[in-house]
Amino acid sequence: MSDKLFEITTEPISITDITAKVEDANAGAINTFIGTVREMTKGKKTLYLKYDAYIPMAEKKLAQIGEEIQADYPDAKVAITHRIGSLNIKDIAVVIAVSTPHRNDAFKTSRYAIERIKEIVPIWKKEHWEDGSEWIGDQLENKAYPSGKPEKEDFTT
Repeated sequence: MSDKLFEITTEPISITDITAKVEDANAGAINTFIGTVREMTKGKKTLYLKYDAYIPMAEKKLAQIGEEIQADYPDAKVAITHRIGSLNIKDIAVVIAVSTPHRNDAFKTSRYAIERIKEIVPIWKKEHWEDGSEWIGDQLENKAYPSGKPEKEDFTT
């Protein structure tokens, strides 16, 4: 198990390992969000996905999300791991673990983290459907990346 709180990996993600990173004697709640690969998307059958990332920037942005959460919830502990590479249906793509003194804060911060990942982290995916494949743009699907990856101007610091 890596000791990094914010990580991009090519290996399967252990939910137990990520959750252990945020355990705290003063936590009244640990909320774990697990993002998995689904089979059906907008009526199309997915066979598998391929995630790719600009790893140094992606890990920096994951850490930024952790800092944003801790700015509002100083007692929160956050760990986020996102997997890249080829993932099959039901594989775990992302695990977010947040511990806080109170459960409502754990729920709120987990939701905040996954929405921010989609907004700011340079991770993109290629959908492989039964009738073809397509690179999907940013995770909010607001911008296509015809080359398969964002261009330099798409990155922000």
